[in-house]
Amino acid sequence: MSSRKILFSLTVLTICLVALIPAVAFAQSAQSQVKEFEGVVKTAAGNYMYIPQAQGLDIYVAGNIPGGIESLIGKEVRIRASLLPDKTNLILAESIEIKEGTGYNQVYTRTAEPDFAGYFDPHVRDEYKALNITSLNKPEEWEGKEKIKVYGKLETSKVKEGGQEKEVTHIVILDNKGKEVARIIVNNITDYASFYLKKLRLFDRFWFYVTVTGQVDKKVRARTKEILSGDVVFCGLF
Repeated sequence: MSSRKILFSLTVLTICLVALIPAVAFAQSAQSQVKEFEGVVKTAAGNYMYIPQAQGLDIYVAGNIPGGIESLIGKEVRIRASLLPDKTNLILAESIEIKEGTGYNQVYTRTAEPDFAGYFDPHVRDEYKALNITSLNKPEEWEGKEKIKVYGKLETSKVKEGGQEKEVTHIVILDNKGKEVARIIVNNITDYASFYLKKLRLFDRFWFYVTVTGQVDKKVRARTKEILSGDVVFCGLF
């Protein structure tokens, strides 16, 4: 073979190898984005679950699990999950196996795309302004605010309305001495917030992140201590 043909062959080979580098790098990158975790499920609600071995990451399950996701609580599982670059505290379950005896039985394989409609991105926490409610006679402390956070406890009670009883959920706001100052009517709690309520089961007071939906009339406020209504989108210790 002439030196010209050898040089041409080497050039073609080099071009082919260079062309393969991005594909190999992409395959390696994709592989590195899938992690495996083994541990006991401590909390599960909606589409979310948590195991301590996931190191503080919440696991999103995009689909149904036989018996419901809450049936996994207390079970030892093995989970393969994909990292989500735009959601630093969330990973996406690709498969879930339950330990049975010395082996594992697969109960879930992802077949659907996730719906993050109710997900609360920790980067937007600063958009929620902390309220310091000191008196029902100071509406300027809460009026005009659309995204708030308040420190308190969740309470569900039954009230009579039109001769019938119905359940009402409130966030009860307490002062430093534990005395009730005000109440927020809870219209809705997102699945992600419900998931965190379960994660915070060892605490009775924490921060509630609320999207305000309405104000309470002054006369009603004086009687019930209710100042506004809203949707709970997240809750945490800070």
